[in-house]
Amino acid sequence: MARWKNWSGRQEAAPEALHFLRSQADAAALVNRARLDGKGIRVAGSGHSHSPLVLSSDWIIDVSGLAGITDVDHEQKTAWIYAGTPMYSLGRALHDEGLALHNQGDIDRQTIAGACATGTHGTGRKLGNMSSAVLAVEVITGKGEVITCSADHEPELFAVARLGLGAAGIITRLQLQLRESYKLRETGLDMAFSDLFQQLPELAESHERFEFFWHPQSDRATVKKTDQTTAHPEYPLAEEGRRCAWNYEVLPSYRPHLHTEMEYSVPEELGPACLAELRQMIQTEFSEVRWPVEYRTLAADNVWLSTAYERQTVTISVHEDIRLDDSVYFAACERIFRRYQGRPHWGKVNNLGPADFQENYPHWLDWWRVRDQFDPDDVFVNEYLASIRS
Repeated sequence: MARWKNWSGRQEAAPEALHFLRSQADAAALVNRARLDGKGIRVAGSGHSHSPLVLSSDWIIDVSGLAGITDVDHEQKTAWIYAGTPMYSLGRALHDEGLALHNQGDIDRQTIAGACATGTHGTGRKLGNMSSAVLAVEVITGKGEVITCSADHEPELFAVARLGLGAAGIITRLQLQLRESYKLRETGLDMAFSDLFQQLPELAESHERFEFFWHPQSDRATVKKTDQTTAHPEYPLAEEGRRCAWNYEVLPSYRPHLHTEMEYSVPEELGPACLAELRQMIQTEFSEVRWPVEYRTLAADNVWLSTAYERQTVTISVHEDIRLDDSVYFAACERIFRRYQGRPHWGKVNNLGPADFQENYPHWLDWWRVRDQFDPDDVFVNEYLASIRS
């Protein structure tokens, strides 16, 4: 029997079949076969999400064989990237072309399509998430059609597919807006939370990238500030918090400890108050929690299902060991996040229903209307997506 697990092992499925794609032609044939046989398809990237987006009892598709970069345009600073390209291999390949991603998260295990499908992001007030850098998408829809969509061609499908939760179809390639390769210097420091809290707006504004982890047991924070530099790379790379090198060498971090995670995005101006209430609640009601709380910034964008849709954003993440029951703790955190207009990260834990998503996302009904138009037989809708459908 086929088995599929996500990175942490919390999400597990026993699909009827696992398919490994290596060509667009095979992908299109699989969609047509699924539609005729009444089977559902879910596409798996690296399995680094904590949400049940991939789970299916029908077919799970692995796109890791579709990897690499094509059609690099140095003048426009764009490139087409195959869906299964892992982030950890993308940085070096782009650098060899003199190019780079504008930003990325601190984990680089994801595939590029998976990162875009869930709105994965890094940190920086003027830096958007991965989905906001997508210029065009090559997708095989639920009808078996191969469509290249963009803001100028099939714009509504593009609005769905660039952050599509795997529901728009099988993404085979993405065209990304890039920039010239650049170097970064990272500075880490330890601060008492009270001191950090007073400086939050200034630190977020004065550094291109700013983030921190607050540690409940010590009430101190590990702060990281990262800015562009013209200095020469310093090899061998120092430990995290003291690196100076090319962007793709500095931005990723090593995160080996298995955990589960909830992350919500709140309006930037509400971030400090939300964090303060969360801290008080953890200290008084969950004093046993040892995993840190992460705080990052994110630029506003125009992506329909982005957590930063039309608002400057702060993202706050809570974590727990996968061996422990996180349900009570996460539910308490979620109640606070929702009081501050929070939108959940699509690749992490949430307990929201259709009405909640419709309230949070102005284009929620539009997103489903367009998605359904290109997949009328629900080939790409699993049990979880059906449960949150309006």
